Amino acid sequence: MQAPLRPRTPTVRLRTGENPDKCAGSRRRPAGWGARFGRSLRHACRVFTPILALAGVARAEQPGAKPAAVATQDAGENAWHATQRSAIRGITIGPIENALHPNRGYGTPAFERALVDARKLGANWVSLTPFGRVLDLKPTGVALTFEQPFEDNRRAVIRSVQQAHQRGLRVLLVPHLWVETGEWRGELEPGDDAAWERWQRGYLAFVKTWAEVARDAGVDMLAVGVELRSWLTTARAPSFLEIIRTIRSVYPGLLTYAANWDDVEDTTILGELDVIGMNAFFPLAERENASFAELCAGGERVAQRLEGLAQRWQKPIVFTEFGYTTRPDPALRPWEWPDHMKDVRVDEQAQADAYAALLAPMLDKPWFAGGFAWRVYADPDDQSQEAEWGFSPRGKLAELALRDAYAAHFAADGPRPLGFALSSFAAERIGIY
Repeated sequence: MQAPLRPRTPTVRLRTGENPDKCAGSRRRPAGWGARFGRSLRHACRVFTPILALAGVARAEQPGAKPAAVATQDAGENAWHATQRSAIRGITIGPIENALHPNRGYGTPAFERALVDARKLGANWVSLTPFGRVLDLKPTGVALTFEQPFEDNRRAVIRSVQQAHQRGLRVLLVPHLWVETGEWRGELEPGDDAAWERWQRGYLAFVKTWAEVARDAGVDMLAVGVELRSWLTTARAPSFLEIIRTIRSVYPGLLTYAANWDDVEDTTILGELDVIGMNAFFPLAERENASFAELCAGGERVAQRLEGLAQRWQKPIVFTEFGYTTRPDPALRPWEWPDHMKDVRVDEQAQADAYAALLAPMLDKPWFAGGFAWRVYADPDDQSQEAEWGFSPRGKLAELALRDAYAAHFAADGPRPLGFALSSFAAERIGIY
């Protein structure tokens, strides 16, 4: 039986000039997790700074305003701010493209339910992740067909964007590469110069095709690549500039690139982007059974590192992916894939702690444009896509962490009404809105 809906508890936040003790000073509660998060996200990690006016930051969009792609000519901070958008409170919705699962992927009534869940979570953006296929780490091109024929997937993605816009959600489109051998796309190595040139042409054809889809669908932001370390952190990176410029001639909206968390500083194309993107699977701990205070200290180190990156390039940063698995010590080696784990104990508290420790230091950073939690699926009721100890926050304590974080004020939202920080509502029950 479902528990009766309880009134949400107002969460008192710090007034100007007050300082919290420290992250560990926040008492743990066996129940009412969201109430603790309402406190910890802002001040338990010593990160709250009331912001009444910020020069040059994005203005919050009107609720219910229809998203639309905004043409940009100059890459950089001004391109993001010119859109007059509030911070991204996003969630990635992964595809279910297999023909064995009809009416459960992008563009279906099941996907509509995922969008309803996203709105209830507090999201204002969703990320869609169509895939292209390469055989191994020596590719010559990308097969557009993935699970279903490309034209079917194209129609499904366009329909999904329309559904998201009708729900008041903006859309990031992130075309991914699927390597059939199971190896990591960041280690692609086509071969000699001629092989790299052939691969460059093949990749351009792939991403340009999806850029045309993004243009036709009115996608709000497009990622030009995902985790292409062997290309974009090496002497071969200049060849990618031609790809970006070609994409700009096709697609009028904002461009980003999803670098890996540990190579974004070495990625040399950031100056060509509107928003610096990264898959933010940062480790926050250096040992097993780390305390919440240690996780918060790890989150602070991440924020300090990224602040230098934002200042160096004078661009906002978005987490194109972020998240932690539902197991003990998920912030120790967060890149470990759920499918490769055995004898896993599910630990919702550890997942939620990691979410809080990563997000808390970011909320009052004007350069932090927000992020996309990784991830739920196009059919929210499909339990077959990922193990229970996987990344999805749905129906777990991490869902409450996200709901409280997304209800908070981000510095990138711009000015807020006087008195906003005095109280807000905290999530208290999973799945009850």
